[in-house]
Amino acid sequence: MTSTSCDGFYASYADYKGYRPPNVGRKQVARFDAEIWRPAQCLASHSFLELGCGTGAFLAYLAGKNVGRFHGIDHDPALAQVIPENVRERFTCRDVWETLADDGLGRFDRVVILDVLEHFSPEDAARLLTALRPRLEPQARVIVKVPNVSSPWALQWQFGDLTHRTAFNPLSLKQLAGFAGYDLAAVWPQRQGSRRRMVTDALVHRFLSWALLTPPPLWSANFYGMLVPR
Repeated sequence: MTSTSCDGFYASYADYKGYRPPNVGRKQVARFDAEIWRPAQCLASHSFLELGCGTGAFLAYLAGKNVGRFHGIDHDPALAQVIPENVRERFTCRDVWETLADDGLGRFDRVVILDVLEHFSPEDAARLLTALRPRLEPQARVIVKVPNVSSPWALQWQFGDLTHRTAFNPLSLKQLAGFAGYDLAAVWPQRQGSRRRMVTDALVHRFLSWALLTPPPLWSANFYGMLVPR
């Protein structure tokens, strides 16, 4: 899905990531509910496309939501062995540019792009979002998740993978969205860990926001953005 300059690293990506079938249990379902389904006002009647679907956790989640039409694509053929069997027919190993240029793909109400844009150069990320526009229904929403480099906690996420090419914060994501013909309608943090950990993080972040001259707009290591085509 990304630039050929990283092809050598992608050849060993399955070993690096340790691909395994996803466990989409109660906690994961609640997490997708809170982080994607409700913020994007998703419905089971919506059609979904996931670009860079990885091991298929979100595809399995959509099946559990009784979504009728959904599809995921990724460039790594090793993923075909770990995608959950009940959604394997919804997965295609294919180049993203070929996919988005295919009129047979149809249009979608919701497009999900999780942990993907940071693998592209700014130019190719803009090209991706631009190529996506013909695949969107009139009231479509595009949900992206990226490391949040305005927060110090994101350093391990951004720089722990040599295939990452672009660093994002809410401002740079807004710039990218505007260039590609979208409005950045909302951003929100990804909250991770137990309830106790999230409460502790909130207290620490409140203190740091008071103590620092220029605190980041979001402290979470990763954040979501919702893009709306203009």
